[in-house]
Amino acid sequence: MSQLLVRDLDDEIVDSLKRLAAANGRSAEAEHREILRAHLTKQPKKRSFKEVLAAMPYFGDDELFDLR
Repeated sequence: MSQLLVRDLDDEIVDSLKRLAAANGRSAEAEHREILRAHLTKQPKKRSFKEVLAAMPYFGDDELFDLR
Protein backbone atom coordinates (compact mmCIF):
# COMPACT_ATOMS: atom_id res chain seq x y z
CA MET A 1 0.00 0.00 0.00
CA SER A 2 1.04 3.57 -0.59
CA GLN A 3 1.66 6.20 2.03
CA LEU A 4 0.63 9.83 2.05
CA LEU A 5 2.29 12.55 4.07
CA VAL A 6 0.39 15.80 4.55
CA ARG A 7 2.53 18.74 5.65
CA ASP A 8 1.79 22.22 6.97
CA LEU A 9 -1.66 21.58 8.40
CA ASP A 10 -3.11 24.14 10.79
CA ASP A 11 -3.17 22.96 14.38
CA GLU A 12 -6.93 23.52 14.40
CA ILE A 13 -7.36 21.01 11.56
CA VAL A 14 -5.23 18.42 13.31
CA ASP A 15 -7.12 18.91 16.58
CA SER A 16 -10.45 18.55 14.77
CA LEU A 17 -9.23 15.35 13.14
CA LYS A 18 -8.12 13.95 16.49
CA ARG A 19 -11.45 14.83 18.13
CA LEU A 20 -13.40 13.23 15.28
CA ALA A 21 -11.20 10.15 15.43
CA ALA A 22 -11.72 9.81 19.18
CA ALA A 23 -15.48 10.19 18.76
CA ASN A 24 -15.44 7.38 16.18
CA GLY A 25 -13.09 5.16 18.16
CA ARG A 26 -10.29 5.36 15.61
CA SER A 27 -6.76 6.66 15.46
CA ALA A 28 -6.19 9.98 13.69
CA GLU A 29 -4.50 8.07 10.87
CA ALA A 30 -7.44 5.67 10.50
CA GLU A 31 -9.85 8.60 10.57
CA HIS A 32 -7.85 10.36 7.86
CA ARG A 33 -8.01 7.21 5.70
CA GLU A 34 -11.77 6.94 6.24
CA ILE A 35 -12.35 10.60 5.32
CA LEU A 36 -10.37 10.19 2.11
CA ARG A 37 -12.05 6.87 1.25
CA ALA A 38 -15.57 8.19 1.92
CA HIS A 39 -15.06 11.35 -0.08
CA LEU A 40 -13.23 9.87 -3.03
CA THR A 41 -15.51 6.86 -3.52
CA LYS A 42 -18.77 8.81 -3.57
CA GLN A 43 -18.00 10.90 -6.61
CA PRO A 44 -21.06 11.11 -8.86
CA LYS A 45 -21.11 8.87 -11.90
CA LYS A 46 -20.48 10.83 -15.06
CA ARG A 47 -23.53 10.77 -17.31
CA SER A 48 -23.56 10.96 -21.05
CA PHE A 49 -25.15 13.93 -22.82
CA LYS A 50 -27.95 11.61 -23.90
CA GLU A 51 -28.65 10.60 -20.27
CA VAL A 52 -28.70 14.25 -19.14
CA LEU A 53 -31.17 15.17 -21.89
CA ALA A 54 -33.37 12.16 -21.14
CA ALA A 55 -33.54 13.17 -17.46
CA MET A 56 -34.81 16.68 -18.22
CA PRO A 57 -38.46 17.29 -17.35
CA TYR A 58 -40.97 17.86 -20.12
CA PHE A 59 -42.19 21.48 -20.26
CA GLY A 60 -44.53 21.28 -23.19
CA ASP A 61 -44.36 21.64 -26.92
CA ASP A 62 -41.98 23.98 -28.69
CA GLU A 63 -44.73 26.43 -29.63
CA LEU A 64 -44.91 27.47 -25.98
CA PHE A 65 -41.51 29.05 -26.44
CA ASP A 66 -42.35 30.93 -29.67
CA LEU A 67 -41.70 34.61 -29.02
CA ARG A 68 -43.80 35.91 -31.93
